[in-house]
Amino acid sequence: MAQPPLSQQIHSLEEELGVQLLHRTKRRVQLTQAGQVFLVEARRSLTQIEQTILAAQRAGRGEIGSLVMGFVSSASYSLLPELLQVFRQCFPDVELTLYELTTEQQLQKLRNGGLDIGFLYLPSYDDSLSIISVTNEPLIAALPQSHPLATLPQIPLLSLSSEAFILPLRHLAVGFYDRIVSACQQAGFSPRVVQHSNTIHTIVSLVAGGIGISLVPASFQNLQRTGVVYKALQKPTPEVEMTVICRKDDPSPVLHAFLRVIKERVCARQVMEKVMECPACRSNLIGKNGLRRGKQCYICNRCGRQFVSSSLVKAYPDQLKGTPLTARY
Repeated sequence: MAQPPLSQQIHSLEEELGVQLLHRTKRRVQLTQAGQVFLVEARRSLTQIEQTILAAQRAGRGEIGSLVMGFVSSASYSLLPELLQVFRQCFPDVELTLYELTTEQQLQKLRNGGLDIGFLYLPSYDDSLSIISVTNEPLIAALPQSHPLATLPQIPLLSLSSEAFILPLRHLAVGFYDRIVSACQQAGFSPRVVQHSNTIHTIVSLVAGGIGISLVPASFQNLQRTGVVYKALQKPTPEVEMTVICRKDDPSPVLHAFLRVIKERVCARQVMEKVMECPACRSNLIGKNGLRRGKQCYICNRCGRQFVSSSLVKAYPDQLKGTPLTARY
């Protein structure tokens, strides 16, 4: 009589290993010492294989791995902290490495592979890099506390035409520098630059010292510095565009997971600006309530119903027309 398939497989395995795994008698079959060791190691190997498969799957979804990020100093006062917090909540096992760098340093490191992603003001276009607009921030005036205009609630940009300006070095912050000069020229004058600096932090300190004045992103009001006052500019208010930049051909799942978080948060801000009522009860604002399955979620403060971006696009096609949401749903 032919042996059952399982017995045949065990015999073949024993022949391949050169050891007996089972001790067989007419009444029972039991593991030999070699068989006991083999069973423990086999179970350990199967567990390791399962863990390896799960790790590979998680890596493919961007849930584990690393991301090296650069940012200009002003990004830490605007959207960056919020993005990092949301990403940490969704991808707690990703290792983040952050470097505060100038625009030019980020561009160089992105091109040579030293960075995965950067936050900077819109630079000159580069065909090898992908650029995503994150936010447009108004520029405001940073003045010494004793400045005659410091008591006004808003000031016209033209009123600064005779002032001494402190600006960043152009080769370190091309986009930001050019935007300030362009805004002044549109107002009818060219800024008289008396001092350059490597960082906006230093610029604000020099303003406090009375060296001159400057224009900074509105989020820099979060940087309270003794001796400096921040003043809004009268309309039309010049803005500076903060962007996220990365290599177009970068296949990193972690990078693409972070880009999804960025797009969701940018869309969330646009939705809150354009959609003012709940699709269900039509009576209250929709408040942000974190991410659900990687998508931005909103909750009505009155009826408590929750919505993701796709449902809002269906409910408000006209209001959301032209936003990144309509391109994705």
